[in-house]
Amino acid sequence: MNDITESAALNGTLEWIVDDAPVAYRHALAVMEDRVAAIHAGAGPECVWLLEHPSLYTAGTSAQETDLIDPERFPVHRVGRGGQYTYHGPGQRIAYVMLDLQRRRPDVRRYVHDLEEWIIRTLASFNIAGERRDGRVGIWVDRGGGREDKIAAIGVRIRHWITFHGIAINVEPDLEHFSGIVPCGIEPSGENGTKLGVTSLVDLGLPVTMADLDVALMAAFDEIFGN
Repeated sequence: MNDITESAALNGTLEWIVDDAPVAYRHALAVMEDRVAAIHAGAGPECVWLLEHPSLYTAGTSAQETDLIDPERFPVHRVGRGGQYTYHGPGQRIAYVMLDLQRRRPDVRRYVHDLEEWIIRTLASFNIAGERRDGRVGIWVDRGGGREDKIAAIGVRIRHWITFHGIAINVEPDLEHFSGIVPCGIEPSGENGTKLGVTSLVDLGLPVTMADLDVALMAAFDEIFGN
């Protein structure tokens, strides 16, 4: 990651990188590929990379063409992570997580559960009750009155037990941009008549900055994953 010039802090065998300027998606994929290969070869430390992307849609390995409602709105990138369509853009904190599960714990289900718990504990630091839902990917907020909104997405890929891709938490993105897709294949009318949507920290009335969220992410990461 020699071409990343933003703040980078080494803490033992884990490197935190924070990019303040939007990072082009294809460039991010290339950087992740290089770091995953380095970790596998024992030539580089594990890494958590915090960044934002320009507005775009990504299609995971389970994406259905019918879920891309407005294909002309933003560039669409087809990628090897799990999941369906997601939106990324300014105001959304992306955390790409590159860990060696062979050294930590080679358990994919546990890893995904830990990513969920990482988000839940991060949100809890802002007094937000993020929740899992059976049959739905990501973390959800109960808005009351039969409405639940998604506040964070998860999409992972693992190669040689090295993880990449990761999570996305909505801080203050333009929520209207999610209308160009069916996010994660989830229709607006969910189970038992529940109304499903998308929210963010600012949409929930919390004036949280990216810097605020980064501090909370780092603290909660240490609780869940240690070093």
